[in-house]
Amino acid sequence: MLRAIVIDDIENIRKRNITIIKANCPNIAIIGQADSVESGVKIIKQLTPDIVFLDVEMPDGTGFELLQNLTPFTFKVIFITGYEDFAIKAFRFSAIDYLLKPLNANHLVEAVKKAEESLSKEVFDMKLNNLFANLERPKNLQKLVLKTADKIYSVNIQDVVNCESDKNYTTFNFINAPKLIVSTNLKEYEALLTPYNFFRPHQSHLINMAYFDHFIKTDGGNTIVMKNKTTIPLSVRKKEDFLILLENLQA
Repeated sequence: MLRAIVIDDIENIRKRNITIIKANCPNIAIIGQADSVESGVKIIKQLTPDIVFLDVEMPDGTGFELLQNLTPFTFKVIFITGYEDFAIKAFRFSAIDYLLKPLNANHLVEAVKKAEESLSKEVFDMKLNNLFANLERPKNLQKLVLKTADKIYSVNIQDVVNCESDKNYTTFNFINAPKLIVSTNLKEYEALLTPYNFFRPHQSHLINMAYFDHFIKTDGGNTIVMKNKTTIPLSVRKKEDFLILLENLQA
C-alpha cells in the first residue's frame, strides 16, 4: 500500500482528486492533504509519504519550489497541472509524468503504475533538473530526456541531426555524439520537435532543418542531404510541404 499526500490550493479540486484517487487506486492510502507550498512542506516532513500528488501553481509558490525545499527526498511525485502549451511541452521534453486538470481516471491509474515502477531518485533528479532548465527557456526548449535500454540521457535538441524510425523504436543521430535508440515511436517525437525547426520528410525520418545542406531532384526520387552527409529520402506527398518550408527559411 502506497501512502499518499494530495497538495492543491483549491479545496473542491483537492477533494475531487482525493475522491478519484480512492475510487480508482485501491493500492493508495491518502494520509494527508495540503493547500500551499508551506503547508505541503510541513506535512510531507511530518508524514513521509511514498507518493505526492502535487499541484504546480499555488498562492505562495510552485510545486517545483516545494520540492526544492525538501531535497533530498525519497517520495515519488505526480504533478497535477492546469498548464497548457509551453509548460506541457516542458514536462514531455523532460519525461516527467503529469496529469491535467480535471483529473482523468484512466490517466491517473497509468501515472500511478509508472510511479510504482519508476527508476531511482537520481534519475528523477535529472529529469527534474531538465524540467527546470526547460521552464526557464519559454521560447526555446533546449533539452530532451531520452531513455535507452540501459540508461537515461539529457540531450540538447540542437545537437540532433535526424531521427529514424524502426517500428516502435526511434534512433537519434547527433552531430558529435554516438546515436541513441529509444523505445518510443517517431510520431511522438514529431509532435514534440516540429515546433523547433524539425520536419518529417518521410514516414521513417525526422530531420533538424538547422543541419539541412542541399536537396537532390532525380527521376528515381528526391533526396535530402544533411550537413554531415547523411542522405534522407523525401516522399512524394511531403515534397510540396518541404519546398514551401525551404522558401520560408530563405525569406
